[in-house]
Amino acid sequence: MKKIYILIAILIFAVSYAQHDDRYVPETDPLVLEKIAKWQDLKFGLLMHWGPYSQWGVVESWSICAEDEGWCRRNIDDYALYKEKYEKLKNTFNPVKFDPDKWATAAADAGMKYMVFTTKHHDGFSMFDTKLTDYKISAEGTPFSSHPRANITKELFNAFRDKGLWVGAYFSKPDWHSPYYWWPNFATPDRNVNYDPLEYPGRWQKFVDFTHGQINELTSEYGKVDILWLDGGWVAKMSDGEIRKWYKGMLQSNPNGFIKKRVVSQDIKIDELAKIARKNQPGILVVDRAVYGKHQNYLTPENRVPDQLLPYPWESCIIAGGGWSWVNDPKFKSPREVIHLLVDIVSKGGNLLLNIAPSPEGTWHGDAYKLLNDIGKWMAVNDEAIYSTKPIEPYKEGQVRVTKKDGAVYAIYLGAEDENGPPSKIWLSSIQPKNDAKLTLLGTEQSLQWEKAENGVVIEIPDTIRQEPPCDFAWVVKISTIID
Repeated sequence: MKKIYILIAILIFAVSYAQHDDRYVPETDPLVLEKIAKWQDLKFGLLMHWGPYSQWGVVESWSICAEDEGWCRRNIDDYALYKEKYEKLKNTFNPVKFDPDKWATAAADAGMKYMVFTTKHHDGFSMFDTKLTDYKISAEGTPFSSHPRANITKELFNAFRDKGLWVGAYFSKPDWHSPYYWWPNFATPDRNVNYDPLEYPGRWQKFVDFTHGQINELTSEYGKVDILWLDGGWVAKMSDGEIRKWYKGMLQSNPNGFIKKRVVSQDIKIDELAKIARKNQPGILVVDRAVYGKHQNYLTPENRVPDQLLPYPWESCIIAGGGWSWVNDPKFKSPREVIHLLVDIVSKGGNLLLNIAPSPEGTWHGDAYKLLNDIGKWMAVNDEAIYSTKPIEPYKEGQVRVTKKDGAVYAIYLGAEDENGPPSKIWLSSIQPKNDAKLTLLGTEQSLQWEKAENGVVIEIPDTIRQEPPCDFAWVVKISTIID
C-alpha cells in the first residue's frame, strides 16, 4: 500500500510538471515514473562519444552530412571521395588500449552515478556486436574484431554496472550508412532520409524494422540497461500541418525566403520502439531527444545551462574538454568550472551529464583523469548537498546556490578564482533557520555562529576554518532546520 501511495505521488508530480510546460508530456507507466524519480536523485553522469571518426578528430559523423555548416565542413572538395575515405576508417580503428574498468573506476570515484555511451552515431557504425549489419566494431576483418573486448558496448556496460553506475545506450535514429535511410539511388542533400517515405513505404518499413531490431538487441543482450537515449530528433512523425507550420516559421525568421533545411515526416514508430525496449527492460527511461511527446522522459539542453528552474525532469549535457568526440590537444574545463556547473544545475533541479571523449587508441586524455579526480575530492566532502536533493527558492543568491533534503538546507558558496577558502560571512536574504537550528560547514564538525537578519540569515565562518578549508572551489553550509 505504501508503494502505491508513492507511485500516486510521483504521477501527481509529473502531471503538475506537464501543466507548467507544454514541451513535456509525462509518462503514465508507474515503473517509468518511479525510475524518473530515482534518476533525478543521481544528479551526475558521464557521456562518451566514441567511434572511428575519433581517428580524424572531426565532429563525430557530421562531416559526411552534405549540409553547408562551418563546424562540419570537409577538408577536401570531393564529397564522394571524402565519404569513401570516411567509411574506410573502420579498417584502421583499433583501440587496443581500451580499458573500460579504468574509466568506470575514475567515473565512480568522481561521484558519477550513471553513464551514456554512443552505441551508434549518425554514421551508422555500431559499437556493439549487432547481427543486422557488418558496419560494426566486431565485423570480421576489422582490426579490433579479434580483441577479447571487441564488443565494446557490452564491455563498457559491464564495467560501469560493476561500479554501481546506471548504464544508458545513446542510439542514433538516423543511420547514414543504411541503404534504407540514405538510398544509393539518390543524392544525400542533408541529414534527412533522402527519399520520401510516403512514396516508398516498403523501403522505409525495412529501415524501421532494422532500427527496431537493433534496439531489441541492445535491450535484450547487454544486461540491465537503464536509459535509451535516442538522438536525431528530426527522425519523427510529422503531420502536413506540422510541416507547414515549421516552414512558415522558417520563412518568418528568414524574410528573403531561403530555407536552408527541409523537413520530412519520418515515422520511426516510436510507440512500438518503446514497447520493445520496455518489454526487455521494464521501466527503462526513453529519451527521444527534441521530439515532443511522452517518450521524452526527460529533456536534454545541450552544452548550456538554463537560467532558471525548469518545471520538468532535465539534464544538461556538457563537453568537459575539446569536443563531443576526440580532438587533438583538448582543453578541459577546470575543476572549479565543472563543480560550479554541477552545483548550479542541481540547484535548479537538473542533472549534469559530462562528456569525455576517448581517443582512437581507447584512452582518455590525462587531463580528464585529473579533472575527475579533483571533482571526486570535492564530492567526497560535499555530496550530501548534491545527491537526492530538491530545489528550493530562491535557488541562488549571488555566489550562493541552495538545495534541500530531509528537512535540511544546503547553502553552497561558489568561490571566485581568487578565493581559496570561504568568506568570513555568508548572507542569505530569504532563508532563515529555526532558533534551535545547527549550522555546520560540511567537512568540519564545529558549529557556526549565525544571526537572523530580517527574513534571512548571516552566517559567520571562523578563521580556523577559512585558513584550512575542508575542500577547494566551493563550500557548503548545512542548515539543519529552517522556518517554514
